Amino acid sequence: MIKPTKSEVAAAQNSTIRDVIAPDLEVLFCGINTGLYSAATGHHFARPGNRFWPTLYRSGFTPTLFTPDQELELIALGYGITNIVDRATASAADLNIEELKQGGINLTRKLQVFRPKILAILGISAFRTAFNKPKAVLGRQPELISGSIVWVLPNPSGLNAHFPPLKLVKVFNEFRQALPNLNLFDQNG
Repeated sequence: MIKPTKSEVAAAQNSTIRDVIAPDLEVLFCGINTGLYSAATGHHFARPGNRFWPTLYRSGFTPTLFTPDQELELIALGYGITNIVDRATASAADLNIEELKQGGINLTRKLQVFRPKILAILGISAFRTAFNKPKAVLGRQPELISGSIVWVLPNPSGLNAHFPPLKLVKVFNEFRQALPNLNLFDQNG
């Protein structure tokens, strides 16, 4: 993957990148929105310092440490990537409440089409806003969205000081270990 220039990163404001998605995935990982660095490269979680790829590897989701330009290889493993809000910004804090709520509506429609077994939202605050769940906590959510089990995980951004790398890996590993025990076929959505 070629490192983008500062001007390429700045020019990525409000752009979008394609989802890594296919029908009937085991887990659809869902970020808040694309950062400018990722938008400039065209790959999810591409900013150096983002802990998504190392966390997936260290928690056992991937057999090797993937790089952002290997993101399509997730599909063969039964995983995908999308975002609540499509437009790229310098920070998720640049999104407004209405965008997050509309993103929740759009994501619900996407789930109806692609039917992943589990939606793993990466960021509790964005989940609370997008789905009007102000008291939600990390972990499995009590309600399905479009037939998908919802699990909220910490945001893997390097800016998330509440979850240093080892703690982040622990939470993702607990999620991965819970997957075989989830009743994926006897749910009402």
